[in-house]
Amino acid sequence: MSDPILLEPVKASELPTYTLAIAIEFLGTNYHGWQRQKEVLGVQEALETAISKVANEPVEVIAAGRTDSSVHASNMIAHFVTHAYRPAYNWLRGINSLLPDDISLRWVQPMPPDFHARFGAIARRYHYITLNQPQRPAILNHQVTHIHEPLDLAAMQLAAADIIGTHDFSSYRAAACQSNQPVRTISHARLFMHGQFIIFDIQADGFLHHMVRNLMGTLYAIGKHDLQPADFLSILAKKDRTIAPPTASGDGLYFINAYYSEQYQQLLPKAPLTPIWLNLPD
Repeated sequence: MSDPILLEPVKASELPTYTLAIAIEFLGTNYHGWQRQKEVLGVQEALETAISKVANEPVEVIAAGRTDSSVHASNMIAHFVTHAYRPAYNWLRGINSLLPDDISLRWVQPMPPDFHARFGAIARRYHYITLNQPQRPAILNHQVTHIHEPLDLAAMQLAAADIIGTHDFSSYRAAACQSNQPVRTISHARLFMHGQFIIFDIQADGFLHHMVRNLMGTLYAIGKHDLQPADFLSILAKKDRTIAPPTASGDGLYFINAYYSEQYQQLLPKAPLTPIWLNLPD
């Protein structure tokens, strides 16, 4: 009788890996931004904890962007790499069953191994939602920014149109911003009314720390007639954060999408981009 053949265990490094893209919806009110941190809870940590349990191995989640404390997302694109194989439906159901109520995956999509949610993104898009009415909201508390005094929408629209193009946004980035350079290209920036809501829809190749909230703070000043529309570009040209109005609240800001080259974009499922309750066309 021949001796039994002893098989060596397969090393984890030799197992195949799978790259999975995900779309995340979350309320940022109870989180200190997207990024994992040592002493406070970020959205990334909550996601990695749930996904790692389903994968039965440690998993790192990389997102297209990093949101600030209290900022939300309706369609944050991210990805993770794992040795575990699961059908997409099983990933979705399993992860969502382990996530807290204020975080949910909208879809899971297998992707080519070279897909990267952050470095592959060619544009990112935000909505800033203002509820402009005399009385404060209850149901939408912390989900919109409430401005009780009337705002001059036409003046705000005139100012926002001026920042389309490539500019140095030093005047509109946080003092603690760690970006190597302040130049960004805005492909569209528009404000419009939707019922009692004012929506600021802005898309760029990238955003600086607090950039959208700082832009919105200046737009509020213009809407209240504390500044004129021309002041928007004047502040921009001076490249000095200290001369711009205060940063707007994070409550009204939503990361709504990231965009990729066609070879990847055609693989990603489509979903409503803005909060479903707002009922906006894409």
